[in-house]
Amino acid sequence: MAAPGEALTPQGYIQHHLTNLTAGEGFWTWHIDSLLFSVGLGLLVLGIFRSVGKKATTGVPGKLQCFIEMIVEFVDTSVKETFHGRNALIAPLALTIFVWVFMMNFMDMLPVDWLPHAAALVGVHNLKVVPTTDLNITFSLALGVFVLIIFYSIKVKGVSGFVKELTLQPFNHWAMIPVNLLLESVTLIAKPISLALRLFGNLYAGELIFILIALMYGANWAIASLGVTLQLGWLIFHILVITLQAFIFMMLTIVYLSMAHEDH
Repeated sequence: MAAPGEALTPQGYIQHHLTNLTAGEGFWTWHIDSLLFSVGLGLLVLGIFRSVGKKATTGVPGKLQCFIEMIVEFVDTSVKETFHGRNALIAPLALTIFVWVFMMNFMDMLPVDWLPHAAALVGVHNLKVVPTTDLNITFSLALGVFVLIIFYSIKVKGVSGFVKELTLQPFNHWAMIPVNLLLESVTLIAKPISLALRLFGNLYAGELIFILIALMYGANWAIASLGVTLQLGWLIFHILVITLQAFIFMMLTIVYLSMAHEDH
């Protein structure tokens, strides 16, 4: 990678934007930028919702209150249509996941050079601003959901019921227990993996496209003009992508927890 102040090659430019700000080595490497942006956005969401909740009125609501109420009603309807158990945690959890993941995804809408360039001015030469393009963040979210799946499976069905679910399905015969255990274990483990990889893959690809388009700005005016057009088109399309990915993560979480509450 080029030293500070030197022009980056296209390969160096891409690598620069895909490199995290890290601390530590090996397994204990911390991605400082992903942690700061994910935690910061989470606190921002909590602050906004708390402020709106304290100022909420039954009279004519403000625009922000209307917007928040629309989100809450949308998530509440999604939970009622999908979750068939009784659990007061599911709706707040779904709302948290949808809004938090959307906010992390929304960082992808910022021009790719704005925040990294600002960070470079104060001596920080690597900065990834989209937490969901970091596999560590998406896997941590998915593992949190996985823990809840195991917890509620055992709470609702009991330890014996959970073990029977893993060993006596889909073939209800003692001789097929090893086969059932293998199939059900793979199915269970695939849930957090698919959650994490789906979100990561879509956002990582979207970020990479933004970076590739940004490379066009350093060429002649015709290519730069094409880059502006492509940037605008991809930006508009990407609004759908970031919203859809947040919705999918939320809905799969609801579905998996609904399955954990089913007592056979």
